[in-house]
Amino acid sequence: MFHIVYRDDDLLVLDKPSGLLAVPGRGPDLQDCLSARVQALLPAALVVHRLDRDTSGLIVMALSATAQRHLSRQFAERTVEKRYVAVVFGCPPASAGTIDLPMRKDFDRPPRHKIDPVDGRPAHTAWRLIERSVDRSRLEVEPLTGRSHQIRLHLQALGHPILGDNLYAHDEARAMSPRLLLHAARLSVTHPASGDRVAWTAECPF
Repeated sequence: MFHIVYRDDDLLVLDKPSGLLAVPGRGPDLQDCLSARVQALLPAALVVHRLDRDTSGLIVMALSATAQRHLSRQFAERTVEKRYVAVVFGCPPASAGTIDLPMRKDFDRPPRHKIDPVDGRPAHTAWRLIERSVDRSRLEVEPLTGRSHQIRLHLQALGHPILGDNLYAHDEARAMSPRLLLHAARLSVTHPASGDRVAWTAECPF
């Protein structure tokens, strides 16, 4: 059903598989999701943030309203550290960089988002090259803001869409993987009870 990475009295850290919604979608056919499966066993579990359906990796849930408020504030204030692994089409000429491109919902093509320098909200993504091969590259990616689809759209705008991305990749990149090659590999927060900085990692499945 789901893999528990860590659990204590205040929070629960899970490794979400690709293809599973984090929270319920609209419509009766989109009710199966990670949060519902967790709450069936742990009714006190509360949603704090989400991952795209096709992104795998670490997600935290709170086990009390107090912990939920504390963790949600950290996401809102951008004090949570999130590191992703992505495999992208082609090879960036540099070994690292930062993408600064405002973005907003693309109302003409939902659920996509688009780059919009005029009306978009600020969005910043840092990336670092891990490994380069002939037709693809493995990157470590850190979203410095938390916009929906930020990593996927920013890497596409960089000219290196994520392999298997059925929303933003061109046909060749989409066909190079049966799933979206994006994984939330590291998550670090301030513990809502102890105040200590804590971190978890989840091995990348690709």
